[in-house]
Amino acid sequence: MEPDNTLEDYLSPHYIHKSNWLRAAVLGANDGLLSTASITIGIASASTERTSIILAAVAGLVAGAASMAAGEYVSVSSQTDIEKADIEREAKELKEMPEQELQFLAKIYEKRGLSKTTALQVAKELTSHDALAAHVRDELGINEISQAHPLQAAIASGASFTCGALLPLVVAIFMPLKNMVWYQYGFTIFFLVLLGVVAARTGGSSVIKASVRIAVWGTLAMILTALVGRFFGVVA
Repeated sequence: MEPDNTLEDYLSPHYIHKSNWLRAAVLGANDGLLSTASITIGIASASTERTSIILAAVAGLVAGAASMAAGEYVSVSSQTDIEKADIEREAKELKEMPEQELQFLAKIYEKRGLSKTTALQVAKELTSHDALAAHVRDELGINEISQAHPLQAAIASGASFTCGALLPLVVAIFMPLKNMVWYQYGFTIFFLVLLGVVAARTGGSSVIKASVRIAVWGTLAMILTALVGRFFGVVA
């Protein structure tokens, strides 16, 4: 006899719990691939020396990965500091004026559709269980999903940038110099679209929309850097 299905078996999967690390990883890989490819395309448009192209790709990889990791760590740390300050302020207010905070929490539940009596009862029960947790979640909007993790975001951004930037470097090393610009463009667009598909499937969003968006903006970025290379460089 087969076991009865649980409630979870009937519910659609949700992806919001993946948003923090997914955002950092996708942004890092996308930037690594696109920015490094754009740099190599710009140099390849102005030079026929493989060494110059490879050096540009390596420089873009190292500088970009370090910049992404550091920038993500600093920005997410700032968000974490704000969250901690708000939580400390809320704890102080709960200690100094618990009744006012209880009424404020009840008002939040009223605005969400509960009757005044039910909202107050819910507020009282949640307050008796864990007052600070209730206010942090429902008043400040901070929970385990949205809470920032600086080191996690920094590692994800730096590592994913490096992974993305490796492709243009490999192309610069092994592909023929004659059509280097087109090789870089072709491989980059292919993997940008692939990245968009993976991100969309992982996050449960539209695959076509993500692919088109990333292909269009990627193409524009590479065209601009190629034009810069042509304008300022000397093509042999």
